[in-house]
Amino acid sequence: MNTKMNVKSVSVIGILVAMEIILARFSIHTWNIKIGFSFVPVVVAAIFYGPIGGACVGAIGDIISAVMFPVGAYFPGFTLTAGLTGIVYGCLLKKKVSVFTVLASVFVVQVVISQFLNTYWISFLYGSPYWPLFFTRIYQTAAMSVVQTISIFLIDKKLVPVLKRFE
Repeated sequence: MNTKMNVKSVSVIGILVAMEIILARFSIHTWNIKIGFSFVPVVVAAIFYGPIGGACVGAIGDIISAVMFPVGAYFPGFTLTAGLTGIVYGCLLKKKVSVFTVLASVFVVQVVISQFLNTYWISFLYGSPYWPLFFTRIYQTAAMSVVQTISIFLIDKKLVPVLKRFE
């Protein structure tokens, strides 16, 4: 798919936002940990539409999920990180999905965005000390790094070729 926005691409992004909302609803949530597959539509949007498409799916999906299915108080910092996640995936996976780009994108998303930035937002929002919270979230980061790496390779090898037939 091309990166030019038209009615079809906006429609596909809307469907991916809906999928992100549904997958986020079935994620495991606590006040400081989230494990699930809501990243999949963001990755698909990033591969097909680049950083803008990925950011739109991540940020819009986060806002609508927070309104429809709140897990805690809405906080715009999490929307920012959802958008940044889409931007990172779009910048690194749009041109070519390779071992390097997958590992680099998962590293940036999980370590920089999730581990450091989301931990900061949680610490700020709930008044919890940053470093103890940081260490409790390492397990989530490690688990999601493995899940995302395997999932992105599967998406690229199995799902993307099927979706390209509908271009």
